[in-house]
Amino acid sequence: MTTETPVEPRTPSPTKRRLLGRIALYAGVGIGAFLMLFPFLWTVITSITPSGSLSGGPSLIVEDPTLDAYRVLMESLPMWRIIANSFGIAIVATVLQMITGSMAAYGFSRLVFRGRGVLFAAYLATLMIPLQVLVVPLFIQMTWLNLNDTYLALLAPSIASAFGIFLLRQAVDGVPRELDEAATLDGASHLRIFGLVIMPLVRPALATLAVFAFMNSWNGFLWPLVVIRSPELMTLPLGLATLKGQFTTQWDVVMAGSVVSILPIAIVYMLAQRHIIAGMSHTGLK
Repeated sequence: MTTETPVEPRTPSPTKRRLLGRIALYAGVGIGAFLMLFPFLWTVITSITPSGSLSGGPSLIVEDPTLDAYRVLMESLPMWRIIANSFGIAIVATVLQMITGSMAAYGFSRLVFRGRGVLFAAYLATLMIPLQVLVVPLFIQMTWLNLNDTYLALLAPSIASAFGIFLLRQAVDGVPRELDEAATLDGASHLRIFGLVIMPLVRPALATLAVFAFMNSWNGFLWPLVVIRSPELMTLPLGLATLKGQFTTQWDVVMAGSVVSILPIAIVYMLAQRHIIAGMSHTGLK
């Protein structure tokens, strides 16, 4: 009588386990990316769908795609003027926040003065105050200055940013102070140290702030809604709100406006993605 020895189950080799794990990782990332991108994809598809009906639910197949929605969009509102307004306000606000934020960050990081910690804490405390609380005081202030319904009123609240000061201050703190001391021994002033030593080393953080500032200004709706009355001064979010009220059932036109609003943000983010990741790692933000 012979006895059969039990066969032990084979365990996958380490190489095979790594391969299976990588396949599962890529599959999970792919599914997550599709779920994140599907709303944007559906927006684009609806904008080129004749009549843009949403009664049938999401559909990725378009019969006879057309760009009529974009033509109606451009003819119904002064869209080129509205887009130019949004671009101009966003670019100027971004540049101003980079200038004021970098100068304030250098002062808080490198200059020693009485009350520096208290003042910086007060700046950080403003991050907890939502814009809705500040709308009425800001509107009263703009009325006193006779700036309502002007481009300057749109820019005034975004000249400086507490988040930008905090972000850049963290980046400046990461620059070794020995560089400042070496430049001081060579006769450099604070202005030269700021411009020639500090700023080139915190460019990733500046790029990160630029993207955030551009996005906040481009997507801003509440403050322009309060302070702007003239159609020629409207920004893109205000124009889209008017469009939604005007074309309640023509979803292809509404989605075409959404595509016009999304594309600049997507392009800016893709161009600055590398700098954003570097800026986050250098400033210690998670």
